Amino acid sequence: MSPLKVLITGGGGLLGQYLNIELSKKFDILTLYNKNKGNTSDYPSAKIDLLNIDSLFKIIRQFKPDVVIHNAAISNAAKADLMPNEIVERINVKATEVIAEECSHLKCKLIYTSTDLVYDGNSGGNLTEQSPLNPVSFYAKTKLQGEAAIKSIFNNYLILRLALLLGFGLNHSRNHFQEVVEKLKKNQSVKLFTDQFRSPNELTAAAKIISVLSESEIENEALNLGGPERLSRFDVGTLICKVGQFDEKLLIPDLMMDSDLKYKVKDVSLNIAKLAKLNLRPPSVEKSLMKILRN
Repeated sequence: MSPLKVLITGGGGLLGQYLNIELSKKFDILTLYNKNKGNTSDYPSAKIDLLNIDSLFKIIRQFKPDVVIHNAAISNAAKADLMPNEIVERINVKATEVIAEECSHLKCKLIYTSTDLVYDGNSGGNLTEQSPLNPVSFYAKTKLQGEAAIKSIFNNYLILRLALLLGFGLNHSRNHFQEVVEKLKKNQSVKLFTDQFRSPNELTAAAKIISVLSESEIENEALNLGGPERLSRFDVGTLICKVGQFDEKLLIPDLMMDSDLKYKVKDVSLNIAKLAKLNLRPPSVEKSLMKILRN
């Protein structure tokens, strides 16, 4: 049997580059990038601007994928706030709608990477897929609109609400985790919130789970894709120091509620029972950090 043909959008990004590595082990992939190639040059790839709908149509119809992993987006609140709302909506919502329509036309599966920030951060955490949705940033609102667009078009989809991702970015990509580790290595102090809670997951673990889900028969579902623990940024910093043997005194506890952060989301820790029932439970943060830091 021929391997599945998998189209990956956002292949040059933080998670996208890990998806390229994992999915290419088993599938015939075509990975798409826009401004930054990342590791896409190591795989069959194409440059695409999601604002160019005609090019998007052409690539999808020529490749004829069995699965599309739609990972491309204006991917954080700060970046979205610096751009015209119309552009963010065209990339995060309209392009998602077009991709869903093409997947419906080609009868292929769509896996859409959403965010834990679509949930109401004041609901007390341990959020299930049915918990209240109340995104506060424009970025998170457009991701939820992307979810709604997909659901309105067809049923052969999986929506993955991703938690905070831990690990080192490849090539140009960077994240908060990497900045924290680099400062600790230089014996520099780091301020970390004690009053914001997430369910951190490791980049490779997330990519492996998405690889498994790509060939599953599960459809018409939203799944929380996070780690098994409810942790604050400070808790994660403490574990980084423990595993990496850094000086814990470099960690300075800080309060999100006293900060000038624009969007104060208190607790979007995830209940991952649905994921665990599929035997896709990610490792603990401490185990993940042992892998990341000791490698």
